[in-house]
Amino acid sequence: MLEPKTIEAIADELLEAGRTRTPVPLLTARHPEMTVEDSYAVQQLCRRRNEEAGRTLVGRKIGLTSKAMQDATGITEPDYGAIFDDMVLETGCSVQWDQYTHPRVEVELAFVLKDGLKGPGVTIFDVLKATDYVVPALEILDSRIEMKGRTIVDTISDNAAMGAMVIGGRPVKPDAVDLRWVSAILYKNQTVEETGVAAGVLDHPANGVHWLANKIAAHGDSLKAGDIILAGSFTRPLWVYKGDTVHADYGPLGAVTCRFE
Repeated sequence: MLEPKTIEAIADELLEAGRTRTPVPLLTARHPEMTVEDSYAVQQLCRRRNEEAGRTLVGRKIGLTSKAMQDATGITEPDYGAIFDDMVLETGCSVQWDQYTHPRVEVELAFVLKDGLKGPGVTIFDVLKATDYVVPALEILDSRIEMKGRTIVDTISDNAAMGAMVIGGRPVKPDAVDLRWVSAILYKNQTVEETGVAAGVLDHPANGVHWLANKIAAHGDSLKAGDIILAGSFTRPLWVYKGDTVHADYGPLGAVTCRFE
C-alpha cells in the first residue's frame, strides 16, 4: 500500500495532466508496489478535488466488462470511474479533438436510475427495477497516463480512462426490449468500423450495474436516483482523428452521432 502523501502526489499529477493534455509516465513503472485499492484511493481523491472545483458527479462508467477487453488487458474483473456533469454531451455535438489525449470511441448503453442502489447484495433484478430508462451512448476515452504497457492500476487511477459521453437515440424502459440483443453498427466517416451486441457486456448490460453497486459499497458509496451509468462497451475502442464523424446506429433504438473538430 502506498503512503497517503504518495497517493496525494499522484492525484495532483493526474489532475495537472488533465489540464495540460500531457500524459504522465506509467504509474506501475514508478510505483511497482501500487495496488488496485491504492488506485481507487487516487481516483477518489481526484473526484473529491474535482467536486471541490465545482464539478458535479452525475454517474459512473464501467470499463473492462467484455471478454474481449478483459483478454486484451489480462484483467478478469471490471473497473469503474466517475462521470461529471460537463462530460455528458448530446448527439449531433461537435467535440474538440484536442481537448482529449488522442481520443477513442466505444459503443455502450447508459442506464438512468429512478431509485438509488446500495450494495452489498444488489442483483440484476434490483437494477432493472431501479432503472428509469436505458439509452444509447458513445463513450469518448481519454488518457492522462501513457497508453503503452498500462495495467488495471494505471487505468483505475486515470478515472477508468473516462473522457466524455454522447447520449442519443431513443430512451426505452428496461422491460420494453431484450437488452441483451440490443445491437449497434459503428461508422467512422460513413465506413463500418465495428459491430456489436450488448450481451457482450457480461451476458447482460445490467450485470455491470449490479457489480458496480456492490463494488462501490465496499468504498462506502452507493448509486443515487438520477445517476447515469455507462454499462460498458460492446465494441473495441475506435481511434478517432480531427475531422472524423462517428455515427452509431442502434436500429430500433435510434442513433448517436458526433464530429471531432
